[in-house]
Amino acid sequence: MKTQIDHLVVVAKTLEQGVQWCEATLGITPAPGGEHAAYGTHNRLFKIATPANPLAYLEIIAIDPGAKRAAEAPRRWFDMDDAKLQAAVAVEPRLVHFVAQTDDIQAARIALKTLAMEPGPAMAASRHSRKGVLQWQITVREDGQRLFDGALPALIQWGKPHAAEPLRLHPRNSLPRSGVTLHSVAVTHPSAAKLQEAYTALGLAGVALETGPADISVTLHTPKGVVTLHSQGV
Repeated sequence: MKTQIDHLVVVAKTLEQGVQWCEATLGITPAPGGEHAAYGTHNRLFKIATPANPLAYLEIIAIDPGAKRAAEAPRRWFDMDDAKLQAAVAVEPRLVHFVAQTDDIQAARIALKTLAMEPGPAMAASRHSRKGVLQWQITVREDGQRLFDGALPALIQWGKPHAAEPLRLHPRNSLPRSGVTLHSVAVTHPSAAKLQEAYTALGLAGVALETGPADISVTLHTPKGVVTLHSQGV
């Protein structure tokens, strides 16, 4: 099995706050994204791809105050209903998670479940882009929680289930070069040994992992120079 970094997740209190943070911190304005009706969220995106991470982009996501959610709607993904996370992003947008792309999301789920890690079911989702309808499956736990303080990635598979060309429509195809590129992703965590088991089972490479306080550290090359973002265990 092989997985690779698909995108980084930065949560903001509002999408407007997220755009302002991106302009001030990274020196660019993120491209338009879309709405996720099931979760009551919306986003902005920009490409950070490199030869080592050809799919990579960064997502700034926030709760959509104008979204109407059904009473039985699931808890939002990426712990966005968590009080601790909401308090942190009320101060400043925060890197909280990353998502890994796989071409067999069910096999990847089974690999994690074998290690007694429950990533959640593969939920179907879609949204419109300027090059067509983007469709994907993504693992979301019923409680909306990330595992290992966000250091165990959610899993994503692009395209319709069983499609012959699952990556034909991917955000990278509709995003222009942003001037920001991904240099490195590093994780520290008290349970680094268990995380390493998961990364190995998924075939996830390119993420440095060490024992230490919970943190995801991402280094980007930007118009403002080298910028490192941290999750700080949120």
